[in-house]
Amino acid sequence: MDNEALKGVKVMVIDDSNTIRRSAEIFLNQAGCEVILAQDGFDALAKITDHEPDVVFVDIMMPRLDGYQTCSLIKRNARYRGTPVIMLSSKDGLFDRARGRMVGSDEYLTKPFTKDTLLTAVREHASAGA
Repeated sequence: MDNEALKGVKVMVIDDSNTIRRSAEIFLNQAGCEVILAQDGFDALAKITDHEPDVVFVDIMMPRLDGYQTCSLIKRNARYRGTPVIMLSSKDGLFDRARGRMVGSDEYLTKPFTKDTLLTAVREHASAGA
């Protein structure tokens, strides 16, 4: 699946870091994706029904509603159960990965991510969800 195949794929990026949101947005826009940005879990949950993303990236460490809680809420909703959720974390621990799996995450990326790892994850999961 090349970048052409990513055109029009809706990707939501949930991260409290403006830098991470911006870099993800640039990488994804260059690949032709439609990007929805959210600052935290509450922001994301408010936007998810309007935008219906194909793939969701969520940071684990966020104020108010963390990534685990956000992922769990998305996966508990029958409408979004099949939406791939990819956890983003600066920690690469086994415990974090296991906890991510427990709340239903589909993959786990360590920050800082590269353009390639981000787009590869979108490619793999967008085709699975489509």
